[in-house]
Amino acid sequence: MDDDRNAYLDAVLIGGREPASIVVVDYDDAWPARFEALADRVRRALGPRVRRLEHIGSTSVPGLAAKPLIDMLLVVDDVQDEAAFVPPLEAAGFELRVREPDHRMFRTPQRDMHLHVYATGRAEERDYLDLRDWLRVSSDDRLLYATVKRHLAQQQWNDMNDYADAKTDVVLDILTRARTWRAASARPDEA
Repeated sequence: MDDDRNAYLDAVLIGGREPASIVVVDYDDAWPARFEALADRVRRALGPRVRRLEHIGSTSVPGLAAKPLIDMLLVVDDVQDEAAFVPPLEAAGFELRVREPDHRMFRTPQRDMHLHVYATGRAEERDYLDLRDWLRVSSDDRLLYATVKRHLAQQQWNDMNDYADAKTDVVLDILTRARTWRAASARPDEA
């Protein structure tokens, strides 16, 4: 990892980098219920400030091997207005882990959930949903992604961000197909 990336991570990670042992397991039918329980906590904490709350990441794709960690997408009006969502989420038991200019990420103390927070209209919202929805319909890309993740999980990582960075090329490749699929399947009024 280069010095610029290290400096960036040191600046945005609350609590610093943490050694990561990556474990990828077969899909677990309990993951959707785990998402619902966590989503209920978020909705109770934030009420109408929740603009969108979605199950994203590998645990949201039936049949896809994943780290047993629930990824969630929370869309709020303004991610810079931390007073509107950070204290209520912390009171609900979530810990702020990442503070980037346009992104916040919370996790549970057990480190079994990541809650990604963005403002309305960010490209990341569409990217997460396009990738999730495509992987739900493409068995070839599910297999490709699972294979890459299992291979990478066998390596030693200084931080989970290093593992995530190592997946970037395959994710972008799959996302290209996802965007093509989404564009082809969009209704004319959605284009």
